[in-house]
Amino acid sequence: MGFSGQVHAIVTICGLWNITPAEYPGGMDLAVIYACFSDRTRLRILNLLGQGPLCVCHVQDVLGESQVKISKHLGYFKTRGLVGVTREANWRIYRLVGKPSKALAANLACLRSCAADDKIFRRDSERLRARRRGFDANAPKCCALPRAAKTKAR
Repeated sequence: MGFSGQVHAIVTICGLWNITPAEYPGGMDLAVIYACFSDRTRLRILNLLGQGPLCVCHVQDVLGESQVKISKHLGYFKTRGLVGVTREANWRIYRLVGKPSKALAANLACLRSCAADDKIFRRDSERLRARRRGFDANAPKCCALPRAAKTKAR
């Protein structure tokens, strides 16, 4: 299958054929979305953010990448309108936009579907679940230290 056949398959599978330019608020057109989806690390980050808000250190920990690399990708998403960020103490908490355009929502749904069949994405999700199990019950999910780290050796 050639490139145009692959694009047609993606458009057909993900239901993107009925999205019009009028549905791209704030310049969120397919070219912007596909540029954001054109890097494996960015796809992995989006997949994690699809599971809930996260701070940079947790994305870094799950993916095994440097803080600089993760921050660069999150900044890329922020300037293009895919994520929002809030500050909590010393952490920046990133989350997918609350009301994505129809085009972005369709592409994120397609990513979730495809990620379920990819061993790297499944491993990332399992690492995130394991990390979240270790959070202190009273702390925000994205900024809590694992319980073991909070107790001092005597």
